[in-house]
Formats: sequence, structure tokens, C-alpha cells
Amino acid sequence: MAKKRINKCIELLEQGEYLYYTGTGPLTYENGKKQAKTWADFLVTDFEHNPFNVMGLREFMQGLVDGGPTNSGHRTPAVISTLPSNARTADEVRYNAWQVRQVLTTGCHGILHTHARQADAVKALVEECRYPFQTIGLDRGLKQGQRGAGGQGYPAGIWGVTGPEYTKLADPWPLNPDGELLIGLKIEDREGAANAAYIARVPGLAFAEWGPGDMGMSFGHADSHDPPYPPEMENARQMVKSACDDSGVVFLSSWNDPSLDTEGRVRYLMDWGVRIISGGGEDNAKIGREISGRQMPV
Repeated sequence: MAKKRINKCIELLEQGEYLYYTGTGPLTYENGKKQAKTWADFLVTDFEHNPFNVMGLREFMQGLVDGGPTNSGHRTPAVISTLPSNARTADEVRYNAWQVRQVLTTGCHGILHTHARQADAVKALVEECRYPFQTIGLDRGLKQGQRGAGGQGYPAGIWGVTGPEYTKLADPWPLNPDGELLIGLKIEDREGAANAAYIARVPGLAFAEWGPGDMGMSFGHADSHDPPYPPEMENARQMVKSACDDSGVVFLSSWNDPSLDTEGRVRYLMDWGVRIISGGGEDNAKIGREISGRQMPV
């Protein structure tokens, strides 16, 4: 029997399953206790559009622990956080690396970075998420990790491990098969789409999405989040998806097609090879889990 992961999402992906998610809601200890039994496989903290409340996230994570374990037996649901900055250039990532460190030190399980445009910026992100002693991937273009010692005590407590165990486990999967961190990207503008093949090859990347709202704006469309898409957006969607497929990166997408019912939208995404299904909330998850015959309890 395969070992139980700290990060439920990695466990499910290794089993060939699909993932479903929702937002964290208020970043409070009380809401953390409530969300410990969430229907979702992971929770997203939106610091892209909301105040950067690291103390709130820290309290929320402790609430998850105290309200847990989850019905599937995991200590907490996985929590992935966006950041206030973007991943447009390596310099921007380096200058804002303090955000990476502070978010990961709360005990969350990964980062979904926005507006990824260049492969060098994504390499910088991966390096900022890693401890310097990790060597996997250094022969594939990555440089030494930049995360420092001294802050591992709190996240280790959230994960239920010792400090030394945490520093070994807090490494990006699938680059490190034993890693428990998920690094994701929003490749969500025309420059990112043009560079998608290079971006998706960066070691340490686990998943990506094509961000239709921002992608549409980059092509001059004020609101083109949902299909049907104009030709240039459809081309960008295919480019990002193909880049992810070619590099083994899990793809995240919604499909809010008004001509389909909820089941039709879920089946479309599954048939297209999407592994992280966005939009639709708990209804999507219920239908998708029935279709895939998932055995793991929520």
C-alpha cells in the first residue's frame, strides 16, 4: 500500500485522480477549524487580489490542524497560495522572494504564481522555494535553493513532522519524488503563451493554467473568461495545454460553456486531459468523483 502523503493532492495525482478546489474564505483560526472538513481537495489563498495577510494564513493553518484530520485521514487539506507579485521576470521573483518565504513558513503546501512570462523567472521561483542542500535538478539548469534555515519550526508543526524532516520534505514534487510542495503557474498573457513550451520545461513545476480572463485582456478583450473564445485566445489555450502535456505538467482549467450542463462541462475537461478542474464548486466535484470512481474519502 502506498504511503499516505502529507499533501493530499500529490497522493491523488499519483493515483491518476482529478483535483477539485475552492477558496479558503476568511483567514482566521475559527474558519480554519471549519474548513478542515472541506469537500475540496485543496484550498487556494488569494493574495493576488486580496491583502497579504500572512498572520491570518498562519492562524488559518493552525485551525485546520485543530479541526482535523480530514475525512481522508490527512492532517489537513492541502493549501496553495497565490502571491501579490508576479513571475514575469527573474528580477521580479528575486526582489519579492520574501513573499515566498513568508507564505511557505505558515505551513501551506505550495504556491500558484501569477503572470509567468519567462522560463528564467520560473527557475528563480523554484529555487526560492527550495532549501540549499537539495540537489535534485541541479543537473537540469536549476541553481542552489535560496530558502533559509531558522523558520522551519512552525510549518513542521503544521505538517506533524520534526524540523529536519520538514526541510527534507518541503521540496517541489514531482522533481523530488518525496517532495510535498506543489508549484503552479498562471501562464495567462500572450507573452507567456508564446514562451509556454520553455516555461513548462522548468524542473520543479507541477501544474499550470492558462488564465482565460487575463489572457483575454492581453489580447484586448475586456471580458472573455468563458467560451466560446476568439481565435487568438483559442490558439493560446491550445499552446499552453500542449506545452504542459509535452512536459508532463498537470493542467488546470475551467470550461464554463453555457451550452453544456454541469456534467457535460466536467466530461469535456476530463476528455481534454485536464487534471485540476476549476469552477462549478462542489457540484463539479461530486459529478467528477462519480465519473472517475474515486475511492479515497473526501
